[in-house]
Amino acid sequence: MQKQREHWSSHLGFILAAAGSAIGLGTLWKFPYVTGENGGGLFVLIYVFCTFFIGIPVFIAELILGRRAQRGAVGIFASLSNNSTLWKSVGWLGVISSFLIMSFYSVLAGWGMNYIFMSLNEFYKGLNAQQISQVFETLQSSGDITLFWHFLFTALTLALVYPGVRHGIEYWSKFMTSTLFILLVCLCAYSFTLEGFGQAVKFIFSPDYSHFKASGVLEALGLSFFTLSLGQGIMLTYGSYMRRTEDIPKTSGIIAVMIIFVSILAGLTIFSVIFSFGFSPKSGPGLVFKTLPLLFAKLPGSLFISTTFFTLFVFTALTSAIALVEVVVANLIDLFGWSRQKAVLCTGIACFIFGIPSALSGTNLLFANWSLIYGKTFFATIDSLVSVWLLPLGGLMTAIFAGWFLDKTISSEEFEYGTKYKWLWRPWLFFIKWIAPIAILFIILQQSGLINIDSFFLK
Repeated sequence: MQKQREHWSSHLGFILAAAGSAIGLGTLWKFPYVTGENGGGLFVLIYVFCTFFIGIPVFIAELILGRRAQRGAVGIFASLSNNSTLWKSVGWLGVISSFLIMSFYSVLAGWGMNYIFMSLNEFYKGLNAQQISQVFETLQSSGDITLFWHFLFTALTLALVYPGVRHGIEYWSKFMTSTLFILLVCLCAYSFTLEGFGQAVKFIFSPDYSHFKASGVLEALGLSFFTLSLGQGIMLTYGSYMRRTEDIPKTSGIIAVMIIFVSILAGLTIFSVIFSFGFSPKSGPGLVFKTLPLLFAKLPGSLFISTTFFTLFVFTALTSAIALVEVVVANLIDLFGWSRQKAVLCTGIACFIFGIPSALSGTNLLFANWSLIYGKTFFATIDSLVSVWLLPLGGLMTAIFAGWFLDKTISSEEFEYGTKYKWLWRPWLFFIKWIAPIAILFIILQQSGLINIDSFFLK
């Protein structure tokens, strides 16, 4: 007899947990630098369009599948596909993706924890741009320090997941997501006083066609998937904890709006600082650790601003990390009958051990020739494997299953139950059957280098 599944205690609890899992480093770390690399306004507009018309349909599909099956990712596809080996492998793909992401995510988040500590000590005082950049490079090459923070962040995540859905994930997501909003709004309000705020507004909201390429459309679509936590098994798992009375279409829309709002707030905050001091918005992934500390050092109240920012950075990482761990934990409980405590501890230990090569990627202590053989560090290799292949493939297979293989009676029942927007089921079915799979397929082809969409538009 299947054990009664735990559910979210409230509608607000689910929204904050789901939004918190999605509002991870994708919004605070990836959104600003990808927007900067793609010219700002037009890219943001396309990102919003992709989120609503492609991201949300897949988001809804994952919640529908999860709520219907009331199981973890693997069990969802097993129960809804008559135990098909092919479709169960899609569930495993989500579990593996979450595990791999957590293994290097905790390293990145650990650096954020380290920067909180350094900010409290005002490490940037008296340092020039090159020296501040060198601090991060020194951190990367310090295996012992990186391992320490990697362990600490992993342990903190386990402590939040350990008590369960209501008393662990939901409780702490409410606190952290709410605090995240408050911190970000405060930082954005402060950025309003900076000279570069007007330029940041123009950069984000004014379309500039001169810096945009056709591949930017696929970048925007990929970013919408990343910021919505799609293809990772997270929303499948969180959907399995939903009550039948939840309004899936409405809830999905609310969460998407929250994610877009936070992304834009983060962009306004970071670009205001960048433009105020004449830096380029195209600073890339190193923006957070190499560029921003230099800018914070020039602001009044730098200790407070810098510490608050990196606290926000860690909070966003935590809200996503607990979701990543829960994906693995839920499947271990469902498939092997483990207790939550055993599943959490084993998952945490495995994530920490597998994350050690990522933590030591900046040293020669482990896999010294990895970069020579594979062309990038172990950290970057795992990140690329997940981003280029596993997440888009997971999203593609989920869309195909929900649109083509799931019984239409089941999808219509789950979509329409608890909502006033029953008329949206047919438009949703069209997007999940046709638009989403084709768009995701183009992402895979572009990111894998099999096509270059920009070459089709060259004059």
